[in-house]
Amino acid sequence: MEDSNFPRIHVGEWAESALDWLTTNAEGFFDAIKTGTAWLVDSLDSVLLAPAPIVVIIIVAALAWLARSWQFAIATAVGFALIASMDQWENAMLTLSLVIIASVVAVAIAVPIGMAAARNDGVSAAVRPLLDFMQTMPAFVYLIPAIIFFSVGTVPGVFATVIFSLPPGVRFTELGIRQVDSETVEAGAAFGATPGQILRGIQLPLATPTIMAGINQVIMLALSMVVIAGIAGADGLGKAVVSSISTLDIPQGVEAGLGVVVLAIFLDRVTAALGKPGDYPSSLYRQIQKRLQRA
Repeated sequence: MEDSNFPRIHVGEWAESALDWLTTNAEGFFDAIKTGTAWLVDSLDSVLLAPAPIVVIIIVAALAWLARSWQFAIATAVGFALIASMDQWENAMLTLSLVIIASVVAVAIAVPIGMAAARNDGVSAAVRPLLDFMQTMPAFVYLIPAIIFFSVGTVPGVFATVIFSLPPGVRFTELGIRQVDSETVEAGAAFGATPGQILRGIQLPLATPTIMAGINQVIMLALSMVVIAGIAGADGLGKAVVSSISTLDIPQGVEAGLGVVVLAIFLDRVTAALGKPGDYPSSLYRQIQKRLQRA
């Protein structure tokens, strides 16, 4: 505005210049990521779509039984059978493939960063504003660099999903490790354990429930990006939802939306059942507990 008291700051143009520089100077890097990610997605798609739906339904029902209860196993079987009966099976498996790969990549990045932040206050102070930025940035904005770097398709959907779902994994990992009882950590040091042994044998086992809660949130956020991934051209339920919006196809939109709900409930309940306190005791932790009890 000409009558504004503030000078015009061209932040958007600076961002565009930065993206142009990256696409020009790191083209090989992004091509490698695109090729590797596409191969992973295609391979997992083939694995999930190879068996008959009834075989997959039996497998997921068995997982639900092991993780929760026979009642949840029955509900899971009914839910996945509903997906098949709505003719959304292929879309659901493509979506599940995308969510699994994006979640694994996000966790592989988030957990080490969270561990570093928990053990170093400087890293924590540097990471915290970045995580705030990532969590408050509108999810659709992540599609801009994703499409610029990788064009349209599944790969930009995976990229945007990883970025969007990563912050809870970092935060929960740091929180879980920092909440470990300091007396137990000091006892481990007095026992002669190295910092690495204390991390692996005491802090990570005790922090596992909190870390698993973070992984659960990573998966839920990944599923929430399904529609946005569909906008980027990724196949699956998100693409069906986007298509139903553009064509006002209410039946398709409802059926694809129900498919997302079934997948979300299954993944949420299964991951929430993992990592209960005491599930991952280590030999070092047992020795320290015995020594503390004798003391």
